[in-house]
Amino acid sequence: MIGIFDSGVGGLTVVREIFKILPQYQIVYFGDTAHLPYGTKSKEAVCRYSLANVQFLLNQGAKIIVIACHTASSLAVDTLRKKFPKIPIFDVVKPGIKQALEVTKNKKIGIIGTLSTIRSEAHKKALLSLNQGVEVFSQACPLLVPLVEEGWINRSETRRIVKYYLRHLKQKQIDTLILACTHYPLLENLISSIAGRRVTLVDPAREVAKELKEFLEKNKDIAQTLKKGKDHKFFVSDVPYKFGELSRRCLGRVVKVEQVRIE
Repeated sequence: MIGIFDSGVGGLTVVREIFKILPQYQIVYFGDTAHLPYGTKSKEAVCRYSLANVQFLLNQGAKIIVIACHTASSLAVDTLRKKFPKIPIFDVVKPGIKQALEVTKNKKIGIIGTLSTIRSEAHKKALLSLNQGVEVFSQACPLLVPLVEEGWINRSETRRIVKYYLRHLKQKQIDTLILACTHYPLLENLISSIAGRRVTLVDPAREVAKELKEFLEKNKDIAQTLKKGKDHKFFVSDVPYKFGELSRRCLGRVVKVEQVRIE
């Protein structure tokens, strides 16, 4: 199986893209909703949670891990790869960075994410390491994850908050905006309408699914170890009362979810 974890249910946007691109494979998903949000936690805490998440997914039969969380991708990916050197581990930072560099025309790229993600500067450092000629502008958006979790997708209050967060980036005349949190694609239409037609949004969830497909096409031996079919498994550490609504919005259906406690 393909193992996917996130700090909450935003990672279902990654599941959605993997279902589109790799529909033949089974996935096992874990949302660490008891510790949501990761974006306000320390690096030590995020690494500790992430290690436990990966071990749980491996115990469930995962052969590949996708970190469907930008905070964990930014702060814990090196720790995870060191701890599990034989397991292919994909993060959501690099695929989005590569796509942003491909689509930008004026070399002004914006990044929105959680506080920890923005403070880590992982996306900015990755962009500049690949192209010193780009200008990078970042904005932490700490209220967006709880708004998505609450289901406030089309509320006027959410629109005002997004408009406030994007004001600084619009002033910088960015033409590309990386959605550096897997919750944010659920607000893609709203964010796009406020950012304007000249700004191209980059959804790293879509890009990591493409990268995973390319990897499996090149590594047939690993692909053959993955279970096929639709017997997907979904777990959370604490069941959000709107999980059904959010899964329906992401996946087009309500999925059966099991609450588990992991250490």
